[in-house]
Amino acid sequence: MLKNKKFLILALILLIVSLILNFPFPHEYRYGESLMSVFNIPITTVNGPSLVGIASFSVFIAGLFFLAKSLTKYQGRLVLLAILISTIAPTYFAELFQRTIATGIYAISYNHDESNCRFEMTNKTILHGECELPFENYSKDDDQFSIEFYEEYAFENDVPILSLMNNNAPYKVKLRGKESRRVKIETNINVSKMPHHIDSGEANGVNIIIKSGKNHRKL
Repeated sequence: MLKNKKFLILALILLIVSLILNFPFPHEYRYGESLMSVFNIPITTVNGPSLVGIASFSVFIAGLFFLAKSLTKYQGRLVLLAILISTIAPTYFAELFQRTIATGIYAISYNHDESNCRFEMTNKTILHGECELPFENYSKDDDQFSIEFYEEYAFENDVPILSLMNNNAPYKVKLRGKESRRVKIETNINVSKMPHHIDSGEANGVNIIIKSGKNHRKL
């Protein structure tokens, strides 16, 4: 069954590297993007390709190639198995780490897809913002952290929406051990000096940053 041991070892190394690059922790984006940003290398943009994605895909394909070349039979089955593991493993191990080992803000899970913010003018100068953010603390210990909001602009001249909530940021939140809760945040924003602003609207999939001491996570 095994034809080339060196190719098998190389395949395993490449596939593991691909898994690490796609590990979705501690931020919402992949771990590979965190590593690249440390060295100030351009990464994912809304208007351009992801260098991390291209590198990860290239490493993954190379890993599958050497895996197939290292075997005398069952190449198709094992390649399919490797694809399945690579698809499921990053998210699974990230959640497993949070549930078993992580502490502090690293044990905090944020349901990005179920978050939302609503905005409505209460008079000519005040915009009222209200957000609901679902959190779960996997740790048995209480945890306190602060919340800020950030934008992901599709275009440079887009009118800010979520960042308006930073009017009174940072917002302090405390979760008890094993607590799951939708945190509600409200603020009034004076828009009288803003040349362009929204009058009303709703945003789903809210981008936030949680902080505790020197630690932070972009979610």
